[in-house]
Amino acid sequence: MSTHSLYFPSIFLFFITLLQVAAFQEGDLAALQAFKSMISHDPQGMLNSWNDSRHFCEWEGITCGRRHRRVTALDLRSKALSGLLSPQIGNLSFLREINLMNNTIQGEIPLEFGRLHRLETLLLSDNSLVGKIPANLSYCSRLTVLFLGNNKLVGSIPFEFVSLYRLKQLALPMNNLTGGIPPFLGNLTSLEVVSLDGNPFGGNIPDSLGQLKELKTLGIGGNNLSGTIPPSIYNLSFLVIFSVSENQMHGSLPPSLGLYFPNLKRFQMNENFFSGSIPISLSNASKLEYVQIASNSFFGKLSVNFGGMKNLSNLILEYNNLGSGESDEMGFMNSLANCSKLQVLSLGGNQFRGALPHSIANLSSQLQILVLGSNKLYGSIPSGIGNLVNLYSLQIEENQFTGSIPKEMGKLLNLQGLDFGGNHFSGEIPSTLGNLSSLYEIFLSDNNLSGVIPSSLGNLERLAILEMFANELSGTIPEDIFNISSLSVSLNLAENHFVGSIPPRIGNLKALRCFDVSNNDLSGEIPSELGLCSSLEDIYLAENFFNGFIPSFFRTSRGIRKVDLSRNNFFGQIPIFLEALSLEYLNLSFNDFEGRLPTRGIFANASAISVVGCNRLCGGIHELQLPKCTEHESSSQKISQRLKIIISTASAFLGLVIVSFFIFYWHKRRRGPSRQPSRLLTRKTLPRISYKSLLKATDGFSSTQLIGVGSFGSVYKGVFDEDGTVVAIKVINLQRQGASQSFKAECKALKNIRHRNLVKVITSCSSIDFQGNDFKAIVYEYMPNGSLEKWLHPEAVAQRDEEIGIQKLTLLQRISIAIDVASALDYLHCHCQEPILHCDLKPSNILLDNDLSAHIGDFGLARFHQQVSNPTLNSSVGVRGTIGYAAPGLRAVVTNSGFNGDVELAEAEAIIFEAQVAIAFENVVNLVKGNESSPKEIF
Repeated sequence: MSTHSLYFPSIFLFFITLLQVAAFQEGDLAALQAFKSMISHDPQGMLNSWNDSRHFCEWEGITCGRRHRRVTALDLRSKALSGLLSPQIGNLSFLREINLMNNTIQGEIPLEFGRLHRLETLLLSDNSLVGKIPANLSYCSRLTVLFLGNNKLVGSIPFEFVSLYRLKQLALPMNNLTGGIPPFLGNLTSLEVVSLDGNPFGGNIPDSLGQLKELKTLGIGGNNLSGTIPPSIYNLSFLVIFSVSENQMHGSLPPSLGLYFPNLKRFQMNENFFSGSIPISLSNASKLEYVQIASNSFFGKLSVNFGGMKNLSNLILEYNNLGSGESDEMGFMNSLANCSKLQVLSLGGNQFRGALPHSIANLSSQLQILVLGSNKLYGSIPSGIGNLVNLYSLQIEENQFTGSIPKEMGKLLNLQGLDFGGNHFSGEIPSTLGNLSSLYEIFLSDNNLSGVIPSSLGNLERLAILEMFANELSGTIPEDIFNISSLSVSLNLAENHFVGSIPPRIGNLKALRCFDVSNNDLSGEIPSELGLCSSLEDIYLAENFFNGFIPSFFRTSRGIRKVDLSRNNFFGQIPIFLEALSLEYLNLSFNDFEGRLPTRGIFANASAISVVGCNRLCGGIHELQLPKCTEHESSSQKISQRLKIIISTASAFLGLVIVSFFIFYWHKRRRGPSRQPSRLLTRKTLPRISYKSLLKATDGFSSTQLIGVGSFGSVYKGVFDEDGTVVAIKVINLQRQGASQSFKAECKALKNIRHRNLVKVITSCSSIDFQGNDFKAIVYEYMPNGSLEKWLHPEAVAQRDEEIGIQKLTLLQRISIAIDVASALDYLHCHCQEPILHCDLKPSNILLDNDLSAHIGDFGLARFHQQVSNPTLNSSVGVRGTIGYAAPGLRAVVTNSGFNGDVELAEAEAIIFEAQVAIAFENVVNLVKGNESSPKEIF
């Protein structure tokens, strides 16, 4: 046979192979192009490189094999992609890895994925995938890693997965999977990670899971599980993470628990019904870093020696029944002194009894949270507590501590939360507390403290809550307290022995929401400066010696909800303007009021008003059982009275026009004094809320709860199961450029401001989700009437929004909304520590509550202005806000438009002036016509 005859078949086979490779590559190209075609949104432009100018193996996120140039990996994680998964991905037959985690891909997982027989890793977590998990993924017999968590998948885990004998990591958390945890998982003996948290599986923990000898992570929290922990689970000696939190499980822990799990680092079983004692053998689990067994029914003496746990950072045992009453009850704290990495120690809500050992001074200098509240601890606080220099929260409330508050507390310069309430502390409040410049809240209520309030507390520039009620404090209320402009939540000094009057400086507390000085020995009239506290909602002045008329500033206090003036010496008639306020509770009992009691507004609700002991009152609604008023006025006298009202109203109107005109033009030219920038309030001081709580409140951030989408995130309606509170939750899309800065800007703008016409921030959440990704959200008070945009343009309202009853706004409603917004702008520009410019003010950012009161929201583009006195203010700000939108000013509320820009303050003044004119004119017209209704307020 010739040489040519030998080479010809080889050459022929070579060309055939080349043709096959080319054909397969064309198939890969077509599959990738099909994938791109179904991606509807690519904000980062990651698929721009997917074009004909280069080979597909060079495209972004594509990896090919060296030999055949076939696609082996598709990695587009965290690219903010939206759209659907193309079934043609099933044609990429050489694929070994798919990673599309942390995008917003919708739709179902294509069945064609089952054709990827070489697939080893499938990562689709943190998307919006729906439907069932395809059973034919079991055909991917080489699969070792399967992550489908944090989607919207339903149904059960397919039984066909029993054939995935190579599977090492199975993560399906935060879906809506049901049908119980399948026992066949125990046959997948290669499994090292099983993460199923946050699914409503129900049922019990299968005993077969004890066969997974290589298992290192078992996460089955929040699965609605019941029953006990099977004994076989304690055979998993390689376990590093064991979490069964938030279920309905019961039973006790085995005495040898620490010996069974020598490698354990994270142990979580909080919020169940476990009982019994905490095993002493837990001391042997020396690698423990995080222990959380709170909210169960464990009891008895805590005898664990924690000294060997060198890496322990969190020990959370709160809300059990731990404690035995033995003399060495708190001895275990001595061993905690060896835990040099301890950051959180929470023992509150138990039955611990005894004195705090002096070894508390030797706890880790890294300790940040110490919670000992709601126990039966007694004795004095060791002075060595001043060594815990990194503490930011110290809670020892509701115990039986005695003695004085150590002056060494002044060393805790990072302290933000201090709660000593409900004990038996005596002596004076140490002036060293004034050194704690980071303090956000102080609770010293319900003790036996005496003396005066130290004036040094006036140095606490971040303080938002000061509560000292039910003590033996005396003297006058120091005026320095009223210089703390950050006081916004509560100032409660009730049930003490304070004398004197309320200092006029109270007007500095413009953000204060609750003021309580009831049950003291205060006297004098209520200062008119209290009306400058524009955010006040609750005022309690009961059981003092106050006198005078009900102040007129209540007329414009539209945010006030509760007022208690009972048991004082107030006199005169009850002003009719109280009818117009949105009061929920009004107590005027045991004063010297006289005359006719109004019948509208709060006065129409007998359960919300009390006038007991006001024996000179008459009229009112029948339920109050007051005597009838006797009137002998002639018709001519009534006309004379009406004429008096007309004359006084007209005079007020003319005077108002003249004065407002000059104030308007004078104020346009003035600039307020420079202010020091407000200091930051750390988020940790806000009510703590977890990612899991927000996820549960929004039904897994369901699209059915979505109420709005903005530039940097989405807003969901949420309901907290604990108390049924309805909130609005803005989830920041951290993949969007500038989103993180927007979150910081909004938090910075809102942290120190309080006003009835600003959307109330309940808390924020800066955490990580269940896949370890950054998560940021802001929780606001829910506004049931939606945005002003939907009321100005009702024809554009979607069907689902029509349920809130969108109607045409009347002129007076528009004026009222304009005044609300103008008041908020005036507060932001002139009454904050540092002036704030909203920079994106428009109808869609104005939200309406039940009463159609307006609240400004979305401070993501807000900025502080540190040169408010500079005449070049306008040019320094620049153009910000919605692209293509530059609203002309506040008057636009009346003309169905929006408002924005640096003219905010001047336009605010202009609309207030115009509203005053309109309402005064209507009053005059009504009176001339003989309208008996009360004149409307002239704002």
